[in-house]
Amino acid sequence: MKLILAIVSNDDSGAVSSSLTREGYSVTKLATTGGFLMAGNTTFISGVEDEKVDEVIEIISKHSSRRNQMVPNTSTMDMGMYSSFPVEVTVGGSTIFVLDVDRFEKV
Repeated sequence: MKLILAIVSNDDSGAVSSSLTREGYSVTKLATTGGFLMAGNTTFISGVEDEKVDEVIEIISKHSSRRNQMVPNTSTMDMGMYSSFPVEVTVGGSTIFVLDVDRFEKV
């Protein structure tokens, strides 16, 4: 058995969640925040049999897309003045961890 931790953008979490549950996977959702943009994410936790890991990853990947977004960036100029200009960054997609499970109990 494996434990899958998948971090996806809040924009994609509804599609990922409904697709996983529609395919019969039990999933727990946690509201999380990313460190770089301080943007909302959803972390999904799911325990699956070894042979189902690739299927779960495929579902998550299919419903969590990368996209470009403009975010404000502030820089300091010579006289203590601040200038704000947008910077394009890539957001979305998913970060997926697959861990071995030594023991599983459902009571």
